[in-house]
Amino acid sequence: MQMDIVMDMDMDVEKDTELAAAPLSSGWCDPLRRRLRRWLTAKQVFECLRPLFFVTYLHGLTSFYISHCATSGQREIKKSWFGYANGLIHVGLYSVCYVLTICNDCESVASYFFRSRISYFGDMMQIVSGFIGVTVIYLAAIIPKHRLEQCLQKFHTMDLQLHSVGVKIMYSKVLSFSYAVMLSMFLVNLAFSWGTFAVLYSSNVSPTLALQFTFMVQHTVIAISIALFSCFTYLVEMRFIMVNKVLKNLAHQWDTRSLKAVQKQRSLQCLDSFSMYTIVTKDPAEIIQESMEIHQLICEAAATANKYFTYQLLTIISIAFLIIVFDAYYVLETLLGKSKRESKFKTVEFVTFFSCQMILYLIAIISIVEGSNRAIKKSEKTGGIVHSLLNKTKSAEVKEKLQQFSMQLMHLKINFTAAGLFNIDRTLYFTISGALTTYLIILLQFTTNSPSGVENSSDCCGSLQNLTNHTN
Repeated sequence: MQMDIVMDMDMDVEKDTELAAAPLSSGWCDPLRRRLRRWLTAKQVFECLRPLFFVTYLHGLTSFYISHCATSGQREIKKSWFGYANGLIHVGLYSVCYVLTICNDCESVASYFFRSRISYFGDMMQIVSGFIGVTVIYLAAIIPKHRLEQCLQKFHTMDLQLHSVGVKIMYSKVLSFSYAVMLSMFLVNLAFSWGTFAVLYSSNVSPTLALQFTFMVQHTVIAISIALFSCFTYLVEMRFIMVNKVLKNLAHQWDTRSLKAVQKQRSLQCLDSFSMYTIVTKDPAEIIQESMEIHQLICEAAATANKYFTYQLLTIISIAFLIIVFDAYYVLETLLGKSKRESKFKTVEFVTFFSCQMILYLIAIISIVEGSNRAIKKSEKTGGIVHSLLNKTKSAEVKEKLQQFSMQLMHLKINFTAAGLFNIDRTLYFTISGALTTYLIILLQFTTNSPSGVENSSDCCGSLQNLTNHTN
């Protein structure tokens, strides 16, 4: 086995030698390849999150970025006053644009497609919630930034301990995941925004620049926050998988060999998300003790991340729920024929816009819920593995360590909440579905019982003024 390891190391050295010699034969294409390879590879937790933090830094959501230390050659957190100023500038521009849209008869994209008394109220709610929501996201991202730094430091510490039990993390997979999440969010938002404004301009409707800015920035900020949360839950999920694999490997060794024979050997395994060479020359009690410490660090990192994202998640889910309710109402009211819609847009364009906007925010909720749910499910599997080891061991010392681990699992559990108001897991689907059905029934009944039916929003202020004049 040792010879196999040496052979693998020799093969890696040969590959590195070939890569180093490649520029001599490949010409001008090799610098581009090396740069591309450098963008797609990472060797530590700070490096694998560097592109994501660069995007958040540009949009003012974080006041720091990941820089390269010239002395140590490692990536580290670099704080900057420009990050604070950039965040305040974004909030200021956002506030000015929102005030302009409110002064322009509560202008919104949805108002160009459909205007009634309920839609006018819905537009006001979306404008107010959008302004408050984006402001909260920026403040919740900038003010408690120390929690994000603490979370990153905990990940770095636990990775060092994982290496001591034989786990070497493939950070390039985390980097690829962050690229995939950012790219998918960008493409979805770009397609939705381009389609929306293309439909508006095709019907000779020209939204103001303030509306275009608020429309684009709101979706961009929400998408970036979701991408950052998804990457952190993926980091938590990966480390639970690693701890479970270490314990499973120990259980597998107990099943196939006697404990005395196992302690004299060394195994090399390649796993899905990381490479592991579990050093079983260590005492099993020592491996379990280190696994307990790593598990505690993972739970602490998850709790710190939840404190950082909690108000952002509450804001995003609230905005998404509000938009989904009114979009579903507009679509159902049109399809059921309960409204005499007066609009420049065809019914197909009308239904497509609100359906796509509803799907966009459904994707946002699903991304948040599934990311946290996967991490929670991986953490729940650790208990079963520990009790399986507890039933197989014959050593009193190992059994005592496993009992301590079992007690730790009872008291240390991860969960993600939205400011403590509700848990972010798959039960949230049922809660949202029930609330959505209730509000849709109320809105549809209100429309049915309305004596005046649908009226143009441009006449809302005029109708109120005429009513005042008649009273006088």
